[in-house]
Amino acid sequence: MSDPLKHECGIALLRLKKPLDFYLKKYGTAFYGLNKMYLLMEKQHNRGQDGAGLANIKLDMEPGERYISRVRSNGQKPIQEIFQNVNARFEEIEKENPALLKDLDYLKSNAGFTGEVFLGHLRYGTYGRNSIESCHPFLRQSNWMTRSLLVAGNFNLTNNDELFNMLLKIGQHPKEKSDTVTVLEKIGHFLDEENTSLYEKFKPLGYSNRDVYNTIADQINIEDILKRSSGDWDGGYVMAGMIGHGDAFVLRDPNGIRPAFWYEDDEVCVVTSERPVIQTAFNVSIEDIKEVKPGHALIIKKSGDVKEVEINPSTKVTQCSFERIYFSRPGDKDIYKERKELGRLMLPQLLKHIDNDVDNSVFSFIPNSAETSFYGLIKGLEDYQNEVKFDLLKEKGGNLSDEELKSILSRRTRIEKIAIKDTKLRTFITQDDGRDDLVEHVYDITYGTVNENKDNLVVIDDSIVRGTTLKKSILRILDRLNPKQIVVLSSAPQIRFPDCYGIDMAKMGDFIAFTATIELLKEQGKQNVIDEVYKKCKEQEGLPKEQIKNYVKELYAIYTDEEISNKVAELLKPEDNKSDVKIIFQSVENLKIACPNHTGDWYFTGNYPTPGGNKVVNKAFINYIEGSNERAY
Repeated sequence: MSDPLKHECGIALLRLKKPLDFYLKKYGTAFYGLNKMYLLMEKQHNRGQDGAGLANIKLDMEPGERYISRVRSNGQKPIQEIFQNVNARFEEIEKENPALLKDLDYLKSNAGFTGEVFLGHLRYGTYGRNSIESCHPFLRQSNWMTRSLLVAGNFNLTNNDELFNMLLKIGQHPKEKSDTVTVLEKIGHFLDEENTSLYEKFKPLGYSNRDVYNTIADQINIEDILKRSSGDWDGGYVMAGMIGHGDAFVLRDPNGIRPAFWYEDDEVCVVTSERPVIQTAFNVSIEDIKEVKPGHALIIKKSGDVKEVEINPSTKVTQCSFERIYFSRPGDKDIYKERKELGRLMLPQLLKHIDNDVDNSVFSFIPNSAETSFYGLIKGLEDYQNEVKFDLLKEKGGNLSDEELKSILSRRTRIEKIAIKDTKLRTFITQDDGRDDLVEHVYDITYGTVNENKDNLVVIDDSIVRGTTLKKSILRILDRLNPKQIVVLSSAPQIRFPDCYGIDMAKMGDFIAFTATIELLKEQGKQNVIDEVYKKCKEQEGLPKEQIKNYVKELYAIYTDEEISNKVAELLKPEDNKSDVKIIFQSVENLKIACPNHTGDWYFTGNYPTPGGNKVVNKAFINYIEGSNERAY
C-alpha cells in the first residue's frame, strides 16, 4: 500500500504447561518462555510499531511476593526496548552470580518475567494519543489474585459510548473513555461479581479466607464472565486476558472479523494473530494449528486445561479481507496463494487497457507489499504469452523459418525493478515545510528500463486508499521514464466506505474513490443526489444503531466502477505529467473468487456485519458534508 495505514494490532499469549525446571533441563535455559515471546512478537512487528507491551504471571507465589510483571514502550523500536528492559535485570544477576540464572527458585522470587503465563501486544494506534498509557496490556490490579486482570486486544468497538454509559449505570467511575479501558472495566466488573458470588458461597461452609480464595481460583467461571461482559460489544475484536492467579483467555468476535490462531501440545499453549508465527516459533506444521472460532473463547485454566467454548453465537462470519490483501504477512500458505490469485485475476482488465500489447509493456510493482500479487499477475501473463505462442505456431504450421520460430519462442514478459523505496529518506520526512518536495523523492527510479514514448509502464499496488503518494511521488517519478502510458493496478477494489473494526479509515474525505464520485456528481449537475443522501443521513442521527441504514451506497450506484476509476486517474495525475495515466481496480467479484473464506468487504461494498458499521458510515458522511474533521466513532 503506497499510502501507509495504521491498522490491526497483534497479540501473543503463551502458557507454559510444564514446571519451569522441565524447560531448563530440556532446552538448557530458564528463559524458554521469554525467548519464545520475543519470537512471537518480533515475527508480528508488522502489526504494530506505535508501541508494544509484555506481561507475565507467576503461578503459586507466596503472599508478599510479586507475581505480576509488566513493561511497555512507545519508543522508536518498542519490541527491542521491552526485551532490553527485561534482560537488564538478568544481566545484573549474571554479574552478581552467573549460577543464579539457572536457580529457578531464586529467579521466581527475585526477577520479573520468570513465570508461566505471558501476554504480549503490538500496537497500532488508530486514533488518540500515542502515549505509554495507551499501550497494552492494561492492568486492573487488586490485592486479591483472582480479581487482578490484564487485558490486551486487537479490536475496535463502534458502540463505546453505550458501553461507557453502562459502566456509569453500575456505579463505576472509569478514568477515561477509551474502548480499552471500557473493556477492561467491563470484564473487571463481572470478574468482581464472580469473586463475590463464590466467596459468599464458600465462606459459610467454614473455609478460612485463604482457603476460600484458593477455592475461588479453582472454581472461577471464565466462560460466564466473558458472556456477561461481551454480549453487547459491537465491533471486531480478539481480546486476550490473564487473571492474577493464572487463568487466561482469548475471545474472538462473533463475525470473526479479527484473526486468532492457536496451538497446543503437552508443553505449551500459544495464541497469535497470525498463523505462520506459531509455525516458525515452534516448528510445527500448518495442520497442527487451529483458528479460534468466531464467537468463541479459548480458555486456559491455571491447571493447564484448555477448552474452546462458544461465548456469543455467530450468525454471519465476515472475516476481514484486508488481512488477506495487505495486513498479514504473506508467509501464510493460504494468504500467499490468495494474493497471487488477486494479481492473476487482474489480467483481463489490464489486457483491455493496453490493447493486448504485452510486447511493448514493462511490468513492475510498488510498494514491496504488492510483490506477491505481482507474481500472480506475471504468472497470468506467462500463461497468456504461451497461448499467443501456441496460436502463432498453429497458424504458421510447418512453414516457419528458424528465425521465425526463434522469434516466437523468445517472446517474454518484460519484468523490471522500476522503483526502489528510500526508507532512510522516508524516516527523515517529519516537517510539513518542504514535505511535498521530499515525498516526491521517497522512491528512486531505475532509468533505461522503458522505451520512451513507446512502452506501457504497468505497476501493481495492493490497494489505493487516499492516493496521496501516487500523486505526489510515484506517478511523477514513473513519468521521468517517458512511457507511452502509466497503468496502475490495485489488487484491492475501490475503498468507498470507512472501517470501524480496526483499520485507520474513518473519514470519507480520505478515500479517493469517494472524492472521485462526489466530483462526478457535481460536474454532472447532480448536487441534489448528494443533498438527498445527506438529508436521509441526518434524519437517522438520533436512531438506535440497529435502525440505521447505509444511504451512502446511493452515491455510488449512479456510476460504473470504470467511470469512478477514470475519475480517480484524472484526480491523481499530476498536472505536469506527460504520460497518460490509467488506474484499474480489482472487482469485488474477483475478490470473492480469490478470498472465498474471507467475506468481510464492508470498506468496498458498504455491507457492514454489525449495526455499528451503518452508524459509523452515517456519521462519517454527515461529518464530511458539514466540514467536520472528527472521527465517526
